[in-house]
Amino acid sequence: MREREWCSKPHAKHLRQTMTKAEIALWSRLKSKQLNGYKFRRQHPVDNYVADFACISAKLIIEVDGSIHERALQQEKDAKRDRTLSALGWKILRFSNEAVLYRTDEVLNDIALRLPPPTGFAGHLPRERGRSAQAKKE
Repeated sequence: MREREWCSKPHAKHLRQTMTKAEIALWSRLKSKQLNGYKFRRQHPVDNYVADFACISAKLIIEVDGSIHERALQQEKDAKRDRTLSALGWKILRFSNEAVLYRTDEVLNDIALRLPPPTGFAGHLPRERGRSAQAKKE
């Protein structure tokens, strides 16, 4: 593990214990390879930053931003962070808390579109629901 990542590891552990409602909602849909069979990590150290969510195999970082990220100074910091992580080969997606909480399916679809097609799908297929699922069983 890189020296910088080692320094951010205790901070990442604290962040995992104090996730926002939006982060919890998104994590419930990303964990356990639920999205196209890809494994995501939450509050994962990358360089000297901590990514809200990271898919190592796809080199994809997902950030869930609160209202503080609308401020000019924070936007400058975010842009610098994004440039650093991009230079390391990561793709970064940012979503607002509101988008995650109120348009979750759209957010998940945007994330899925940025993931490479699964080669050996190891995730779970969605269960069929409703009357048509019962009719097929009979």
